[in-house]
Amino acid sequence: MLWFALHLPLLSLEAFCATLAPDAQQRPIALLDGHAISAVNAAAVQCSIRPGCKRATALALSSQLLLAEADAGRDAAALLAVAHAALAFTPSVCLHDGHTVLLEVQASLRLFGGAAALLMRLQEAVQPLGHQVHLAAAPTALGAALLARWYPPAVRGGQVLGPQATQRPAMQQQLQAAPVHLLGPGREHWEALQGMGLQTLADLRALPRTGLARRFGESLLDELDRTWGDRPDPRVWLQLPERFETRLELYARADTTDQVLHGASVLLARLVAWAQARQSRVAAFTLCMHHDRRHRDSAPPATQLHVALAEPALDPAHLHSLLRERLGQLQMAAPTLELRLHCQHLVQASAPNGELFPSRAGAAEGLTRLIERLRARLGDAQVLGLQAVADHRPEHASRALPVQGLGAPPAPATGTSQGRGADGSFTPTPGPLVPLPLHRPAWLMPEPLPLAERDALPLLEGRPLQLLSGPERIETGWWDGHSVARDYFIAQAHDGSLVWVWRGRLPAAQGDVNWFLQGRFA
Repeated sequence: MLWFALHLPLLSLEAFCATLAPDAQQRPIALLDGHAISAVNAAAVQCSIRPGCKRATALALSSQLLLAEADAGRDAAALLAVAHAALAFTPSVCLHDGHTVLLEVQASLRLFGGAAALLMRLQEAVQPLGHQVHLAAAPTALGAALLARWYPPAVRGGQVLGPQATQRPAMQQQLQAAPVHLLGPGREHWEALQGMGLQTLADLRALPRTGLARRFGESLLDELDRTWGDRPDPRVWLQLPERFETRLELYARADTTDQVLHGASVLLARLVAWAQARQSRVAAFTLCMHHDRRHRDSAPPATQLHVALAEPALDPAHLHSLLRERLGQLQMAAPTLELRLHCQHLVQASAPNGELFPSRAGAAEGLTRLIERLRARLGDAQVLGLQAVADHRPEHASRALPVQGLGAPPAPATGTSQGRGADGSFTPTPGPLVPLPLHRPAWLMPEPLPLAERDALPLLEGRPLQLLSGPERIETGWWDGHSVARDYFIAQAHDGSLVWVWRGRLPAAQGDVNWFLQGRFA
């Protein structure tokens, strides 16, 4: 077996700082656990503030210090997102000690090109979540966790990597000097162990086991044996939820959509990690903004913003841009204190392959992204597409629908099915659609334009048209009260352009117009 460990030493601080504006993150920041400081950032360290000092002492050292309470629920949500990112590489993932994610990756090595390549891929997947991660590899779960937590990491190519001890002897050699307090029972008996001169795991293993068990209990030996690989260490694997839901409580109320977008970007990164673990792409998601209770009388308790994609995607930058467009059109009803992100619309499909040269697929993807941005900026009802209808009348041969309502066209067929309505009249029913004839123009007039006539020929801009082909007779629509009887012609204007004209099949009365312009060919 081979285990990877992802240890997040600054998890609590990073999970809190994700709720702050970028300028506030530059201030000295400290988290409180009770009345003592539990975590500090680099700016606070420069002010001589250290974990363990009292609240009053920290405030005396820096008047600009930003204090907040540590939140176990906030930390758990951030750690769960890291676990979701790890699930994209192996189904054998579990959580450990609240700051570490463990992965059993032996079966995944061949798929990803070996342990070193998999470690690099794992680091890249976790990077968008905004955490400092120490990674280590070992043959046992506890061995990997201890190495990631204690062994001095090395920075290689911008990545923080710990030791990669793939064999038990190498792991045991590296753990000889590990401090005893890394073990759970070792922390409980740390003062007694220190008084006896037992500082490292090597010191523990050098003592008689019966004496250790009698003095400190079996739990210390049990954890030591599981670390060394001398005893089985069964784990319960993490299960992915069917529906994604996460929340983020903002440190300060958000009065503008830009502030909301900053907090929502954290939730979008978690959404992408979850979707990657499910080997799926996001089709739609909903952002819920919970408002300040003091404004409940004049504003709703929450505002929901639904974002639907024309084509499922897994690109965080694209999801972020769509949400930015939607928020840019939103008028804030009240200040926002908490954000929630929901998603249950996934498409079980692999991501499209990258292209070396431009292709039709790449052009179609660019058009889809454009449509999604237009929908996000203008609204779904303002972005329409044409859908063909099986009707010979040009004015009824298509209909405008919202883009998200357009589906794939059915299989080609001929004819239009008809049915009798409740009043006895015949009405056309949607049937299989056929492509438009090539001899029809794509640009039709909103209403047929009447044309004057001279010597039985229609006039356009005072000059006669030359009829090139026709007639194409259309006689239909008798069942819905809009019957037509027309003869269509393709004609050429004096400037060489082609137009589509028609005349009534029956002779027009004296003084009535009988020729009409229906459309132009591009």
